[in-house]
Amino acid sequence: MTRTSAIDWDDAYSNAAHIPDGLSYAGRWTAQAAAFREKLLGTKRMRLDIPYGEHERNRYDLFLPESKPKGLAVFVHGGYFIATDKSTWSHLASGALAHGYAVAMPSYVLCPDASIPEITRQVAAAITTAADEIAGPIHLAGHSAGGHLVTRMSTVTTPLDMETAGRIQKTVSISGLHDLRPLRNTKMNELLRLDADTARAESVALLDPMPGTDLSCWVGEDERPEFLRQNALPENLWSSFDVHVSTVEEPTRHHYNIMDGLTDPNHGLVRTLLKL
Repeated sequence: MTRTSAIDWDDAYSNAAHIPDGLSYAGRWTAQAAAFREKLLGTKRMRLDIPYGEHERNRYDLFLPESKPKGLAVFVHGGYFIATDKSTWSHLASGALAHGYAVAMPSYVLCPDASIPEITRQVAAAITTAADEIAGPIHLAGHSAGGHLVTRMSTVTTPLDMETAGRIQKTVSISGLHDLRPLRNTKMNELLRLDADTARAESVALLDPMPGTDLSCWVGEDERPEFLRQNALPENLWSSFDVHVSTVEEPTRHHYNIMDGLTDPNHGLVRTLLKL
């Protein structure tokens, strides 16, 4: 009998170590986001730190197009539920803005100060608050852990109210974590504090989707094998439901540069998100 080697789960979810000059990306994103906000200073097209809850991280930024918004796009950041915030990603709003959509970007309380179920409820509160302000269809995008969080909004146990959930026209999970169970095998779980029951209850691939859900799972072809596996799960496991799920593996892209498509109004990622 051939013995299967144990998987190094920490390595499976390690991205910077497998991306050329991977540690430089955080600084690049921060600089690009700051430059984007600088261009909007003094205009009425940017509102920062709008509260949606009591915690200091329960804030979202709202970017507005030049004319009346056609609807609302929401981008939820990743960071394995333990890192980053909204200020790192402002520039990713530019693609949807160019098509006339308002873009909301929330922060949320990170683990271990919040559990993943609590983070899920926070993101729902942020979406609801922004949706109360911006009329029209809602389009959700999230990266990595954010991909999990936006997809979670369209499951039958969504924390969204049905009126807001019914306005969601499209969800794009970018390099999304759709099965949280493997994260229990990583050192990150010292902060995530996932137990078996919570990991199963919050894993979107193991939940039933709401009827009519329109989800695209978008990943870089050069990503870690575990993210390619995670990306394929919803289409495989939701195939028997009344939903539309598509899977995209974008050539030459990895876990970090995959998000660049959101800055280009003509990129397939933006066009898919907005159903153009």
